[in-house]
Amino acid sequence: MALSLRARHAVVALAVGAGVVAVPTAFAAPSGETSVSASATFEQPFGSATSVAAAAGKRAYLVLFDPAAPATTVSAIKSAVATKGGTVYAAYDAIGTLVAHSTSATFAADLRGVTGVQKVGATRTSDVPAAADNPTIPSAPAQTIPTASETSRYDMTIIGADKAWAVNQGSPDVVVGVLDTGVDDLHYDLKDNFVASKSASCAYGKLDTRPGAWREVHTHGTHVAGTIAAGKNGKGMVGVAPGVKIASVRVAEPTTSLFFPENTICSFIFAGDQGFDVTNNSYYVDPWMFNCPSNLDQAAILEGVKRAVAYAEGKGVLNVAAAGNANYNLAAKSTDTTSPNDSTATTRTVTNDCLDLPAELPGVVATSSTTSSNAKSSFSNFGLNKIQLAAPGSGVYSTVPGGGYISNDGTSMASPHVAGVAALLASVHPNDTPAQLRAKLYAQADDLACPSDSRCTGTTANNAFFGEGRVDAFEAVNTGTPGNTVTVTNPGNQTSTVGTAASLQIQASDSDPNQTLTYSATGLPAGLTINSSTGLISGTPTTAATSSVTVTVKDTTNVSKSVTFSWTVGTTTPSGLQNGVPVTGLSGAKGAALRFTMTVPAGVTNLKFVTTGGTGDPDLYAKLGTAPTTTSHDCKSEGSATAETCAITTAGAGTYHVLISGYSAFSGVSLTGSYQTDTTATLTNGVGQGPLSGAQGSSAYFKLEVPAGATNLKFTTTSGTGDADLYVRSASKPTTSAYTCKSESATTAETCTISSITPGTYYVLVYGYSAFSGTTLTGSYTP
Repeated sequence: MALSLRARHAVVALAVGAGVVAVPTAFAAPSGETSVSASATFEQPFGSATSVAAAAGKRAYLVLFDPAAPATTVSAIKSAVATKGGTVYAAYDAIGTLVAHSTSATFAADLRGVTGVQKVGATRTSDVPAAADNPTIPSAPAQTIPTASETSRYDMTIIGADKAWAVNQGSPDVVVGVLDTGVDDLHYDLKDNFVASKSASCAYGKLDTRPGAWREVHTHGTHVAGTIAAGKNGKGMVGVAPGVKIASVRVAEPTTSLFFPENTICSFIFAGDQGFDVTNNSYYVDPWMFNCPSNLDQAAILEGVKRAVAYAEGKGVLNVAAAGNANYNLAAKSTDTTSPNDSTATTRTVTNDCLDLPAELPGVVATSSTTSSNAKSSFSNFGLNKIQLAAPGSGVYSTVPGGGYISNDGTSMASPHVAGVAALLASVHPNDTPAQLRAKLYAQADDLACPSDSRCTGTTANNAFFGEGRVDAFEAVNTGTPGNTVTVTNPGNQTSTVGTAASLQIQASDSDPNQTLTYSATGLPAGLTINSSTGLISGTPTTAATSSVTVTVKDTTNVSKSVTFSWTVGTTTPSGLQNGVPVTGLSGAKGAALRFTMTVPAGVTNLKFVTTGGTGDPDLYAKLGTAPTTTSHDCKSEGSATAETCAITTAGAGTYHVLISGYSAFSGVSLTGSYQTDTTATLTNGVGQGPLSGAQGSSAYFKLEVPAGATNLKFTTTSGTGDADLYVRSASKPTTSAYTCKSESATTAETCTISSITPGTYYVLVYGYSAFSGTTLTGSYTP
């Protein structure tokens, strides 16, 4: 299994965007460009604070005022910026926002008292780079021409893009703005769709339209651009909408690749003024992962970026953003340990009023990431009513500068799939508003059911992991008869057994009751088929495996709807495991599911399941009481070879179910389940155990069986010398930090009285706070 890909998350600290209004004084275009053949590369991870040359003590600020303020008021505010020790670096009057620079430590506080000023806030916790006054143009990377032919890729197949291309590849009149680290406009798969006249840089917060200013300062933006609109030219790869155009607005600054608020504001304004149809924003606005209205600086950032996004939408732009890669519940915020990321991060408390920009702003389509099996990617942020759509973001193959291609993980990779589908929609519906395009995206999305994960709240139609569902490119171009709607109920994830008949009725309807529905399915387990007329899936499964099943229902006008769910088929009778006895010679194909059970008595320790030997890549899952799946388990081990270990920290009594799942084919593998039985000394009611002795830090365990109806339960240590502490816990062994009762005096005389008695086993720990000897332990109760 490619575990390294799961953990890599696209080396991106990028996760969502921002920006909007009036064009400031821009950098002048030079009379000519210098030819540079070296590729501009950047090896720092996104979001890191890298040392750059800076104007000593100069900080950047947003100064907000009423966009409807009279010109005299605006002029007075700009004059006040100078009076208070600053300069106006860029002005976005249409949204009532200035970008100011100042070396005065009291600049923000002084300016907040000026008439007409609504908010003032620092945009950074680091100095403005010296390059802000004279930015360089990124080098044009040397190019190689791809020789490999276009290949089938799971991300394009799973969203139906491959089928969409046969109907409509997108209109050249539609432009998608890639607001990112720049784009390699010379890449073989991008050059024919790139629009230089609508591309620019907004690094440092001021528009720079010089030729090449839009170019890449990392690899991220080029990867995003390829997913959206790489050309269908027979080489390399194909984007979701290969017929539309892309423009680059470089938001990130060189060296740090950070996306500061003033940069994003400039970018959204430019996007609106250029008439982009869609923007993709695979980042969050630095330096704060969340901007909180209770903080004066962040309140200004929140409002400035919000105005910019609204400006772009008002100009007809649909904005799509990545939801983030922290596996964080955006609907239940509590702490942030990563901000600010341009200086020294500290741990701070955050609330749901604190927003991830631009993903959580009104109108922005926040996108989570899914895997090839339609599960939530392990890194993806989530949250009920915070995620609007889902798209593939794990192992996404796309373009990088210089003519190359790589696979990356991240919601940064998921978001451009949605932007590409939005571009297809805009091609088919050129007069739709952003709100109308959003509505179509949501209505056409394929519902994904929640897995067995308590974090995924909501319904199949709209939940915390997948929002309205996985985006559907084919539906975007499959117009059918206007007005018809096909509705399909997602049945949820299914389980069956090899050799046992199975059936599932798919429920679907059409807004036109006179339509005839036709059913089809892909990914069904071997031995099952779907009746094309009735939607009944039936048959007898023949192979143990977990499949991702997509059912599509179409009416006679060619309107269709799809739902996706998993179907796990297990072996007929799980093989029994014996403590410490290996089961050898195990083998299976990719997707194979071998199942085992092991009966575990009460009180055991060091329970673990281990695979060893052989070749290939099996993954290991275990669960008490019920059969595990790859997404529902008590323990999992997903390494990249055959050596897997599932260790159960606190073992319960009962039957443990074990699943070996073939991430790829495997053979010659051995599975061993093992545990250690409890050798804890047993106490007899009212009878002292001792004399006990121990060194400092020593632990001695005992247990007492307490029947139903018992009262007056207590444990005592008496006599002896030194300092022994006493800890008691019901059902499992206590520690010095986990217990039902504790007694920690400075001697050996300790008493633990249990007021609320639960029948069963009580475990006792006598711990040597210092060395002790001659102590007696007694456990007693009244029957």
